Amino acid sequence: MYLVDTNIFLGVLLLQDKKEECENFLDSIRSGKKTGVVTDFTIYSIIVIMSNFNRLKELKIFLSSITAYKGLHIYHTTITDEINAGETALQQKLDVDDAIQYTTALCMQAEAIVSFDKHFNGLKIPRIEPQDFNAQNTH
Repeated sequence: MYLVDTNIFLGVLLLQDKKEECENFLDSIRSGKKTGVVTDFTIYSIIVIMSNFNRLKELKIFLSSITAYKGLHIYHTTITDEINAGETALQQKLDVDDAIQYTTALCMQAEAIVSFDKHFNGLKIPRIEPQDFNAQNTH
């Protein structure tokens, strides 16, 4: 199971440079070939960001489509999770949103965090980018 970071979804939604590799990775989760977890914090973050960009039509499509991902689980953080994330932020020198992702990845025993965010480098759970994941699965 992989923790899917916010920036992977935003890569597609905001048509960023790495859109295609993000789409390929997300297709493997959507089809159920691989399993991933996303935090409710990620979903809320995407709502805020897409709203700020006035991309409400795309947001509605995203929110509707996420329920069709066969291999995606949504992790609802608790207050205890968020307290633990605060501790992790202090210990690992992460900002709180990264600490929530990392704490969830630890809790879910994720194989890796799929992200472009280099703040996850050097932690107990490795960070991979979608292109790394896609390359691993084509050999």
